[in-house]
Amino acid sequence: MQHDEVIWQVINHNHCSFKAKTQTQNFCRNSYNVTGLCNRSSCPLANSRYATIREHDGVLYLYMKSIERAHAPKDLWERVKLSKNYGKALELIDKHLEYWPKFLVHKNKQRLTKMTQYLIRMRKLTLKAREKIVTVPAKQVKRETRREAKAEVAAVLDKAIEKELLQRLRSGTYGDIYNFPVKEYEKVLAMEDMEAADEEEEDVEEEEAEVEYVEGYEMEEEDDIEDIPTISTRSQLDNNSNDDDGGDLNEELKAQHTQFRKKYIANRDSLALEDGKGAKRRKRQPHVEIEYEEEYEKAARSAVF
Repeated sequence: MQHDEVIWQVINHNHCSFKAKTQTQNFCRNSYNVTGLCNRSSCPLANSRYATIREHDGVLYLYMKSIERAHAPKDLWERVKLSKNYGKALELIDKHLEYWPKFLVHKNKQRLTKMTQYLIRMRKLTLKAREKIVTVPAKQVKRETRREAKAEVAAVLDKAIEKELLQRLRSGTYGDIYNFPVKEYEKVLAMEDMEAADEEEEDVEEEEAEVEYVEGYEMEEEDDIEDIPTISTRSQLDNNSNDDDGGDLNEELKAQHTQFRKKYIANRDSLALEDGKGAKRRKRQPHVEIEYEEEYEKAARSAVF
């Protein structure tokens, strides 16, 4: 038969593998302990009638031990699944522990409350995105940096060797002694020829002169104005027409004058259109009067005689 008092005296005064001693209090590591403290009322080994609550994969179970099943250790604990609803779980505890000591009933309800709270916190934390802290080995990081530096140096050295070998092959240093991949050699030569051609095209484009269009100079109308008969010449011609034989001469000079003026106006309009279409007309030059008495007198005399 099991005697609870004898078991407690042995555990308390001698050795217990579940006991954890501290300066202030002793704790119990047994997973079936309802409070976690090492004392007579909370010890699951020294109490033949005991109850506790445990959690498996987020589900709470009520464990109960009775003296009637002490002869079968595999059936010593009876397990009842508790509801996720806190109120219904409390009702199940009251139902199964109706005639049990009030201490065990109270401690099981406290344990149910605590375990329900930390399960709620666990669910909230799983839904929240959190940063994962990962340790970085310092030796591995140093080793990788050294290898990267060596790889960079080797890559630069390989390129330099490749350029030197290509230069020697072009110059014919080796001749036909060594076998080398002809396709790769021709490919490199073609790439270099393409680069040289591109550079030449760029130089030619830069050397080509740019064609620009600029506005012309303003037409000087002073020469044309000199050819137009002025008012003084007209008056002189009119005076000459008063002579006896000067009637026909006056009419002929007037006809020449009108013909010359029409021709001058036509030439002026065509020049204005060619210089700038839609542009603003140039400012008119000041009117200049020039008298040519001798030339008109000679012309009139030759016409009479």
